[in-house]
Amino acid sequence: MSRSYVWMLAFLAAVWGASYLFIKVAVDEIEPAAMMFFRLVIAAALLVPFVLVLEGVGPGLRSLARAWRPGLVLGTVNAAVPFTLIAWGEKHIDSGVAAIANATVPLFVILLAIRYRPSERATGTRLAGVLLGLIGVAVLAGAQPDGGWWAVAGTLAVVVASLAYAVGGLYGQGKAGAVSAPVLATATVVGGALVLLPFALLQLPDEVPGWKASASVAALAVAGTALAQILVFRMLRLHGAARLSLVTYLLPVTAIAYGVLLLDEQLSAGTLAGLALILPGVALGSGAVRLPRREPEPASPPA
Repeated sequence: MSRSYVWMLAFLAAVWGASYLFIKVAVDEIEPAAMMFFRLVIAAALLVPFVLVLEGVGPGLRSLARAWRPGLVLGTVNAAVPFTLIAWGEKHIDSGVAAIANATVPLFVILLAIRYRPSERATGTRLAGVLLGLIGVAVLAGAQPDGGWWAVAGTLAVVVASLAYAVGGLYGQGKAGAVSAPVLATATVVGGALVLLPFALLQLPDEVPGWKASASVAALAVAGTALAQILVFRMLRLHGAARLSLVTYLLPVTAIAYGVLLLDEQLSAGTLAGLALILPGVALGSGAVRLPRREPEPASPPA
């Protein structure tokens, strides 16, 4: 395992773990579609000039124009849809619960790989890990008694966001070798902003949000989107979707720590039980942990 992989994984875990905190703070004042539209627009305002400086104005514009199709696809399945679903989910559940539900991304990568990425198919122990993780999702969704059915719906919205991320990861892995990470990241945030524009117009706040909500959106845009997206596509090119998705092992830990320390969130026994099922399921399903095989005993020599 290279050092670059370790530090990139740690950075994403720290930044994306904090993203659940920022979303929880901002969603009280800004509706999900509008919040994520602002997030993507700010990120685009940073990334477009970065690409133009990196490649030159003419070549940079041509690179972005060539990347419009994967940018639109990834902007939809890797940004607009999951971002909005997670924000909507966090209207009804704690940020730590959202992070645990989002840890199911590798499970969906494995399930989708059965059809679309044969090299990452799961059988035997890995398939059992997927089933264990899905059981954990059911436990987690039913472990929010205070929120009732809205909390169940919020949890499942984040799970659907995980499915979208898995689609984006597998699709992005195929495109990352042909398009540079900065260009693909930029095309993604621009595409996502365009997709969210009509929905954001319907959810614009009636008044200017407070500084906490505004600062949270800015933090989501700069660290959780602009920097993270460049890193994501670099990791996809160097290490693949399955190894990138392992960041979800760390996200619940960082997000729960932020939520407990900074938002006074409480962890229920059911939530911890869901975590205790999902993470081992992801570990087994992704192949990161393998159960030891029992070696057959040598046959006795003939008398």
